[in-house]
Amino acid sequence: MKEIKRYLDNRDGIYSFYFEDLKSGYTYGLNENVQMTAAGCIKVPIAVALMKEIENNNFNIDDKVSITKNDMVSGKYSIIHEFSEKEYTIKELLIAMLIQSDNTAACKIVNLVGMDRINELIKDMKLYSTEVRKYPSENKIDDNKENVTTSHDLSKCLRLLSNNSYLNQEHSNLILETLKKNQVNTGIPFYLPHELQSATANKIGTLKCVENDTALLNLPKGNFVFTVMSSNLPSNVYGLTT
Repeated sequence: MKEIKRYLDNRDGIYSFYFEDLKSGYTYGLNENVQMTAAGCIKVPIAVALMKEIENNNFNIDDKVSITKNDMVSGKYSIIHEFSEKEYTIKELLIAMLIQSDNTAACKIVNLVGMDRINELIKDMKLYSTEVRKYPSENKIDDNKENVTTSHDLSKCLRLLSNNSYLNQEHSNLILETLKKNQVNTGIPFYLPHELQSATANKIGTLKCVENDTALLNLPKGNFVFTVMSSNLPSNVYGLTT
């Protein structure tokens, strides 16, 4: 891990990472408590907040929600905006948000639960440096208006799911198993052997000059959480190759 820090010190951009061995408790990080642009990674705490509201009996996972043209948000990973107006269950929106990083689904979930309520639940998770400030989109605006988090908070969110300490086992597993089916594998799983990629629950986040990934790694040597965040990159390709 020290080699990673030395390497990043010589790269252009701002970097943060956090690693934790879930069995031994060993941790190592760099700028892990520095608030950075979350991009698509914000969808993990949004998903947890949604499932908490389901556990609170405020919604049912099979409730149907109408998606109209006014709800549709385009994006290179999104798919719902390509379809005609129709109804989706909350579970279908959750799956689209996590597997395809679908922004239409994410925005509808934020609208359904409420941004203020999501932020209340995020604080209830003790993710004190994470905040949803705007509806998820691929358009980067002023840094002060972007959704923010830290590599420590994102890793902690995955740890909460791994040990079922915030949601019940059924709902924790639903999120993790959905993340394992993530169709965008340009991040941490890309560097793992093929047979281990399907056992990795991860969510990338990409905006202009921003590349993030947060992952729960289930490896033969143990279970780990690992989050890498980067911003102010010369280009997104530069961040991916770093």
